[in-house]
Amino acid sequence: MKSGPVIRRRALLEAVLTAAAGTALAPQTALARVLSQRHAHVHARHHAAGRASHQLARHTDHSPAPAALAEANAPAPAATAPARAPAVLRGAAPPRPLVMIDPGHGGKDPGAIGVSGTYEKHVAEAAALELRRQLLASGRYRVAMTRSGDRFIPLDGRVELAHRHQAGLFISLHADALPDSSVRGASVYTLSGNASDRQTAALAQRENSADRFASAAWQGVSPEVAQILGSLVREETRHGSTRMAGSVVQAFRNRIGLLSHPARHAGFVVLKSADIPSVLVEMGFMSNPHDEAALRQSGHRQQVALAMKAAVDHYFNVISS
Repeated sequence: MKSGPVIRRRALLEAVLTAAAGTALAPQTALARVLSQRHAHVHARHHAAGRASHQLARHTDHSPAPAALAEANAPAPAATAPARAPAVLRGAAPPRPLVMIDPGHGGKDPGAIGVSGTYEKHVAEAAALELRRQLLASGRYRVAMTRSGDRFIPLDGRVELAHRHQAGLFISLHADALPDSSVRGASVYTLSGNASDRQTAALAQRENSADRFASAAWQGVSPEVAQILGSLVREETRHGSTRMAGSVVQAFRNRIGLLSHPARHAGFVVLKSADIPSVLVEMGFMSNPHDEAALRQSGHRQQVALAMKAAVDHYFNVISS
């Protein structure tokens, strides 16, 4: 369930967007106008409530009405059982966080094809289902998946599903291919306007080639407005994504082979949610014979999922402490 501040930030985004798009105002002016209007609205509400209360007190006849006197002199009714107040639950557990798992590719988009013909989309779905099983078995989380079959979902559709489910964390699972078949190992990626290195930039370009991205909430808005709106919520989300990426690296270490400098960043479309911490995990490379062979084995995928679950546990333990 989304926290109150996140919901309020999203409502503010929508209000500023409407003000900026419907007028010729600069984005900063639109934001200031919305905040001013909200302040005036709250002040007017308080003023009206106080005036109504004063008028009611002035015009109220405090002398007892005839009916009230008659009722006071009437014999007391038979005793009845007192009404029971509704029970108050003390220390009720908060709702379990929802983790959205996104198996990469699917349907007409096979993703990378391994050296022996393994499709990335099948490996990603199998690993996602195992991670889902382990998270649900813990009893700590609700889990949703962007797909649970071999079907194509546009990248922005995956982000929309995460918003629709009000996810607290978004994990996209992949197993890409590189021109250099000697490169192997897992890695984790977060969103950034600039890629951390050339290899990551090329990886993001391949992953983003599934379709073209355009945020439904910001269509038809100037880049300047979009940048200001995004800055209202993205900084907090970026910190959450970075924290989750660190948890993944720590959980994979000594369990799953990692790339050198395994925490990287680039402009991955599927990570472009403004208010949901998101990571993309490359479980290995289909272009490497050893990685491909490992990812074909259910035992190895169970180890990957076990490490991912440990990372998810650590992430939510930190943010709830």
